[in-house]
Amino acid sequence: MEEISLALDLLSQANILVLVIIIFVSSLISLRLGLAVAIIEIILGAFFGNFGFLQVTDWMTLIATFGGILLTFMAGTEINVNLMREKYKESFLIGFCSFLGPFIGASLFTYFIAGWNLQAALIAGIALSTTSLAVVYSVIMETDIPDSNLVKIILASTFVTDMFTILALSIIFIKPDLYTILFIAISIAVIVLATKYSKYIFQHSKLKNKVIEPEIKYIFILLVVFMYFAAIGNGQAVLPAFVLGLLMSKELAKNKELMVRLRTVAYAVITPIFFIVGGLKISFTLILASISLFVILFAIKIITKFLGVYFLANKYIPNGSMYTTLLMSTGLTFGTIASVFGLNAGYINPVQYSVLIGVVVSSAVIPTFIAQKWFLPRHSEDIIE
Repeated sequence: MEEISLALDLLSQANILVLVIIIFVSSLISLRLGLAVAIIEIILGAFFGNFGFLQVTDWMTLIATFGGILLTFMAGTEINVNLMREKYKESFLIGFCSFLGPFIGASLFTYFIAGWNLQAALIAGIALSTTSLAVVYSVIMETDIPDSNLVKIILASTFVTDMFTILALSIIFIKPDLYTILFIAISIAVIVLATKYSKYIFQHSKLKNKVIEPEIKYIFILLVVFMYFAAIGNGQAVLPAFVLGLLMSKELAKNKELMVRLRTVAYAVITPIFFIVGGLKISFTLILASISLFVILFAIKIITKFLGVYFLANKYIPNGSMYTTLLMSTGLTFGTIASVFGLNAGYINPVQYSVLIGVVVSSAVIPTFIAQKWFLPRHSEDIIE
């Protein structure tokens, strides 16, 4: 028994060592190539996972889940509420069409052509309709984009897309119970109370700008409350986390030092684990066994995103239309959530799951790489009409 315990302990330590090395090396590669570090972390996660150098553990999954929620909260804080009101038409249209095109295209193909049953086809449609708010936010925060309004419209549109994704998954599949109602009630209460009273914590002289970071710990408590009640209520914590960030954005904008420290804490360890675990979920073997299906579904996601986003983006943000379209084509968090839900509920099999996860994670890497390399907006003149 002692030998088994020692072996498990060594394996755990090895996992931590490899994980820390990936996080550090990803930063160096990102700086060298000029690419968003999230892309590198996903790629290295997939490589190390498929070649057996790193395995997903329970604690990594837990931190990764929190990392996705933290990124979503931080994305909410970046959105200008006044601009969102002014540009609600643009944000809604781009976000809704970004959801609708892939949802219809992927569902129809997998049901009528690939021969999946109706539930599996709907899971595919939902998983491939998503836009990764976590990826979009991370890329935008690492990139010097000259027009802030463009950034905020992209973030707002991404939120609209993911809102429809959550609604579709909830309405079609999830059966609410008393715990779901409890999760909704707790989320609303936390959002209302935190929005109203957080200023006293952020502005309190005995708490403000201390080395022990009480303000950041306070934010983490709020997000963990969402996580806990989402887990018992069969819900998703990312939506209330985004709304909380959105409603607290005005207060947090007054404390720029806090946001800098929060980003430092998040990007040092927490969010890298989120992206690395996303890469670890890719199985090269299962994808290669269904490579034609993988390629077709990836093409469907990209083409339908292009048809749903590009022409609207070209109308409202012409100098950033292709960049917007490519970023809106990314997927990760909600696509993974939908795929995992489908697998656990028995709606899709392991091969279908791996193909969907492969497409979702690939869409987090390939469109982002192309957007950053060739379509990065350089000038702000006349971007917003």
